Amino acid sequence: MKAQMYNYSSWINETDPIILKTKFENQLIKSGFGIISTQENFFTPFGYTAIFLLSESHFAIHTFPEENQTYIELSSCVKSQFDKFIKEI
Repeated sequence: MKAQMYNYSSWINETDPIILKTKFENQLIKSGFGIISTQENFFTPFGYTAIFLLSESHFAIHTFPEENQTYIELSSCVKSQFDKFIKEI
């Protein structure tokens, strides 16, 4: 088996932590990823970061509310789940 990683990153305009976590957690599950754990941090006075540890690698969310921007990044070693996730974005 050849080691290979698939990566996707993008900026989006949504910055609400509840909406982001719900949307992307559901999308990861729908795409077939196995969520091992989730870690979140809420910054003062604002900002949010979340990381989903996946059995196939990881997904990260970093908000920049002062700029109405959020950076998302998915890394996966399984192309089929990666492709499903990207298709729905």
